[in-house]
Amino acid sequence: MKFRKHSEKIVHIAEDGVTMEGALEIPEGASGIVLFAHGSGSSRHSPRNNYVAGVLREHGLGTLLLDLLTPEEDMIYEMRFNIDLLSKRLLAATHWVLEQEETKNLAIGYFGASTGAAAAIQTASEMGDRIDAVVSRGGRPDLAWEHLGSIRAPALLIVGGDDDVVIELNEKAFNEIKAVKQLEIVPGATHLFEEPGKLEAVAELASRWFVKYLGR
Repeated sequence: MKFRKHSEKIVHIAEDGVTMEGALEIPEGASGIVLFAHGSGSSRHSPRNNYVAGVLREHGLGTLLLDLLTPEEDMIYEMRFNIDLLSKRLLAATHWVLEQEETKNLAIGYFGASTGAAAAIQTASEMGDRIDAVVSRGGRPDLAWEHLGSIRAPALLIVGGDDDVVIELNEKAFNEIKAVKQLEIVPGATHLFEEPGKLEAVAELASRWFVKYLGR
């Protein structure tokens, strides 16, 4: 099935005196929307997350690529690891999505990379049954340790096969998750999945997961 593309819309979401900027794109006939929580030192312009978002839209899913930190905040290294703050911003973005006419009836998923994965886990825990799926790419779900056991959304953890330390952290986090879960290790991939074909593998795994749990 070919989904008709909608043009990208730049949106602004206010939260506690800060305005987050995001790129919203909803294909016609979309069944769900995926909010991207970027990792440390990344932004909504990340070519990796934009590639994955494009593949998700080809599968009929809307996407919201969002900067959870302002450019000034992102220059402060410690802010990138402030999971409570990142989660609070992602929560605000989720409520915004639930209030918009074109997105309020869509199933919702989170795609988190690096520290953004911890924010996705924590926010999914707080949102309960309202979040339908979570995918982590090279993520740090261990940074949301106390929330792992309470998420209800099916969770897919994707890690590069050569990303040894992060594999170990993901395996420990995986054991704490009680919801439907899957751990996928992409052979020959490092932390950023920069090797040929590895990001494509991530996009395929994420698409299948989101289509399964956000599709109608």
